[in-house]
Amino acid sequence: MIKIYQLYLIKSYWMILFFVSLIFFSLSIILNIFEEVSFFKDIDVNSLFPILLTLLTAPTIVYETFPFIFFISTQFLFIRLMDKEELDIFKKISLSNIKLIGILSISSFIISIILVTIFYNLASNLRFMYLEMKNKYSGDNKYLAVVTENGLWIKDEIGDYINIINAEKIDGKILKDVTINQFSKEYENLANFVADEINIQNKEWIIKKGSFSKLNQGLKSIENVSFQSNFNAEQINKLFSDLSSLNILELNKLKKDYSNLGYSLTNINIHIQKLIAYPIYLTVMTIFASVIMLNIKRNKSKLFHIVLGVLLSVLIYYVNYFSSLLGQNERMPENMSIWLPLIIISLFCTIGLVRINEK
Repeated sequence: MIKIYQLYLIKSYWMILFFVSLIFFSLSIILNIFEEVSFFKDIDVNSLFPILLTLLTAPTIVYETFPFIFFISTQFLFIRLMDKEELDIFKKISLSNIKLIGILSISSFIISIILVTIFYNLASNLRFMYLEMKNKYSGDNKYLAVVTENGLWIKDEIGDYINIINAEKIDGKILKDVTINQFSKEYENLANFVADEINIQNKEWIIKKGSFSKLNQGLKSIENVSFQSNFNAEQINKLFSDLSSLNILELNKLKKDYSNLGYSLTNINIHIQKLIAYPIYLTVMTIFASVIMLNIKRNKSKLFHIVLGVLLSVLIYYVNYFSSLLGQNERMPENMSIWLPLIIISLFCTIGLVRINEK
């Protein structure tokens, strides 16, 4: 049965988390709205449209900053407990520092699970709406590339032509089993290409060997024929770089489609691993902040606590960021790029917990 002081501690922590999250949400809106207003300054849209876009993308920004939020919220909780001398009261009722951290850790883990399973899916759906709405004004609608269970599909507008391209497989800089249907701006079918392989290293694609036909004409064999595209291999290999716009079900479906296509799974595997590790990451941030607060002298100013917390949380964020970047560039195994920083932080937490337990 949960005791009254445990409920008090959990309630206090959750309230601080809520208000700190609200502050970060407000900051994300304030900072992002200037970018949206600047983007639409020469475009005739409703004055409320940039505000709507800002609200749609704000949850994704807040989700990315939860490690900071959890760290700083834990700091504020301990500052409050120290100011009210409640830590001493907890000791008198046999609530040790280790038990206190345990309560906060369990609370953090429960909230983290909710954030990944519910908040992330909501934020990703809103992010997808944001990208769809903004892309209508960005000029990206002239060309589009997506991956489905039927392979890679590309809409490519070049001059007076629109090419609809379908490839069943992709192998580095080579598209395999490719069909290209060429249309006019009015979507009148002008020509069709079928190719075993197309080299897409540059934006001048080369059909190594294939066939070509125009309306009401027979097939003609072609070799080493080139044509212009808006895409090259590097751009296609960065498809869906904004994976934050896909919910968990869509990520799993996309992974299956990527696998069928022969497309690189590195980025999507790392993104999924991040989601799996996120509850542990946020819990570890709570423990780390608790360990730091309980290991420093109480005569330090509140400003010292806050500055130290911000610096450490930023350092941890960039360690995670650069580690995942190494994984994306295949300089480090995918799993290691996500879990190694967490293991290192956990080791520091363990050392800190041992010191606390000895006091």
